[in-house]
Amino acid sequence: MTSVLTPVKRLTAVLLVVAGVAFGAASSARAADGQLSSYDVAASIDLDGTLHVQAVMVFDGTPPASVQQVLATTERTNRDTEYRFTVSDVQVKAGDTPVNATVSTGSSGVTVDIPTQGLTGELALSYVVRGAAIEEPTGGTVVRWPLLQGLSIPVQKFTATVTAPTQFDQLDCEAGPVDAPGNCSSYSGGTFDSPIPTFQQNGSRANDVVVVELGFPAGQVAVNSDVRQLWTLGRAFSVAPLPLATALGLLLLGGVGLWLAHRRYGTDFTGAVEPVQVADFVPVAAGQTEFRVLEGVRPGAVGTLADERVDPIDVTATILDLAVRGNLRITELPKDSTHAATDWAFSRLDGDTDLAAYEHTLRDAIAPVQGEPVRLSNLKGSIGSVIGDVQSQLYDEVVERGWFARRPDATRNTWAAVGWVALAVALVAAVLLAAFTSFGLLGIALVLVALGLTAISREMPARTAKGSAVLAGLAALQASLATHPTANLAGPDAFRKISAVLPYAVVLGGTDRWLRAMAAADDDDTPDSTELDWYHGPDTWHLSDLPASLDHFITTVQGTLFSR
Repeated sequence: MTSVLTPVKRLTAVLLVVAGVAFGAASSARAADGQLSSYDVAASIDLDGTLHVQAVMVFDGTPPASVQQVLATTERTNRDTEYRFTVSDVQVKAGDTPVNATVSTGSSGVTVDIPTQGLTGELALSYVVRGAAIEEPTGGTVVRWPLLQGLSIPVQKFTATVTAPTQFDQLDCEAGPVDAPGNCSSYSGGTFDSPIPTFQQNGSRANDVVVVELGFPAGQVAVNSDVRQLWTLGRAFSVAPLPLATALGLLLLGGVGLWLAHRRYGTDFTGAVEPVQVADFVPVAAGQTEFRVLEGVRPGAVGTLADERVDPIDVTATILDLAVRGNLRITELPKDSTHAATDWAFSRLDGDTDLAAYEHTLRDAIAPVQGEPVRLSNLKGSIGSVIGDVQSQLYDEVVERGWFARRPDATRNTWAAVGWVALAVALVAAVLLAAFTSFGLLGIALVLVALGLTAISREMPARTAKGSAVLAGLAALQASLATHPTANLAGPDAFRKISAVLPYAVVLGGTDRWLRAMAAADDDDTPDSTELDWYHGPDTWHLSDLPASLDHFITTVQGTLFSR
């Protein structure tokens, strides 16, 4: 069946067709707005590698309010380097009229903001680039630059010509996204028929690039690239032969230097010496011995010589020695309750008058002249202000005896100060080396050597020949304290004999066996609260309680003397 349209229907159909065509044309016009129909570049290269660029932009339809183009001034390579470019003389014109474009330079590029609203005709952008002439591994020069880059709008057709100052031997062109460009639509040049290189790319999107490259034989075009080393962990701590060898060499030399310094300043006298006894068990009868101190060497000085430091145990042994020699009495006080802490009191006695300076200072602090007995629980306040003097005087004592050439604490402090200064300098040097060079391993080696210096500073006090001889004698005394039969000191005055041993056993070892010998000397069941002249206990106290009492006393004194 044939359909027949009425005149009204035919008119309506015609209007719809016309409207559709008009709408499609308008849509196409709007799609063309805001892009360039062409971006034509005329570039030239100078003999010094400078690149001059002039680009002419033609809009397809109505221009946008503004166009922005970013000209990169850095390019990261695959290695730890970066090319840096200088973009200058940026000018923008509309025909022959300058355009008031905004040119700003950032850390990675020059941004050109061009106001284009109401612009008609062509828009020209020109600039000069230095740094694009790069040296090839073969010795030639390659001028490489993205003639299209960082443009905020698409380009339908890009074309470029590059005028070279001399014959080139290499030609290339890449186009597309910045991170993955491919081949250009077409490029050619360098032939008899087409001596000037030309490049073309169709359909570039916003921010696409077109990178052209011309290569020249060595010596034809000067290299002007600015190659900067970038900081990376691998570069800062490079294991390349030179940085690695330098670091290992410094470690070797530093180790040898530390060894020589310790050998020269921190090693005891190494010559042959005869051991000098400071105390010994002297026979007094058949099967009977007595402990005698030689040359007035007291246990505090013995402990300082043994480990080159005035330790809490040295001061505690000095307190016991003062008591044993009749200068103090230590009284264990009765407890206020079963679970109360044990306390002691110090009473001043007139005993040995031949006291060293540190012994005078210590006795005056814990048992003042014409003063009430000082309790151990209050000792911190009494002795806190003088404990530094006691230590200092003990160091002076060992120097006066000729055991050290200089005070051990002063020697340690001097070398420690040198070590800390060296460590600070090494740390600064390590940071600078790692930040600005590839010799970070050298900085680590410097830090290790400085740490070694701070470590050996604690070992730098060196004993003299006399000090080494006395130290050898102490080894023999230490063995005697650990092995001498305690039964040889038995008898009516066993308490006195064994008491003389205790302060030296405290600093050299063997205290327990001599305390047990003291307790074993008690041959009755009656309380022994005043049996010892130098240590009194509560009314029910026995000598068998002495090991526990004295062990508790030694621990408490050390904690009290050196607590903060």
